[in-house]
Amino acid sequence: MSAVKELIRTEQNGTISFGDYTLDVKAKLQDYDFNGDLYKVKTYRDITKLERNGMFVYESVPGTTVNGFAADDTGVCFTVEGAQDAQITLGLSDDSEYDVLIGSEDTGIMKTNRSGKLTLSVELSEGASAVVEVKKR
Repeated sequence: MSAVKELIRTEQNGTISFGDYTLDVKAKLQDYDFNGDLYKVKTYRDITKLERNGMFVYESVPGTTVNGFAADDTGVCFTVEGAQDAQITLGLSDDSEYDVLIGSEDTGIMKTNRSGKLTLSVELSEGASAVVEVKKR
């Protein structure tokens, strides 16, 4: 897996990939049309952020590369890569419970806050990636 040099792209399997944690300077791309929604991505080594129709979807500190990002009413699934451990915040449904799997490890049930945000930590290192699955209960 490698950084998404075009900042965001549509994959053949109907998912999106975004982010480039290798950049030293912040880069952004807005008004990317995917399935009738407009996406905006900001990314570089310190942060990666994704918005859909002006609403928060994803943020990582430090920056990451996300591949195969798929989201619907039941949760999200993606593969994440970064140079070091990352804190990831996802925009989900308000006051809801989710089963969270990182790699093959079940991290248990997590609850979103009133704004629908769920924060998790992922252990990463250069050249390694982790699959993240968040499923609504």
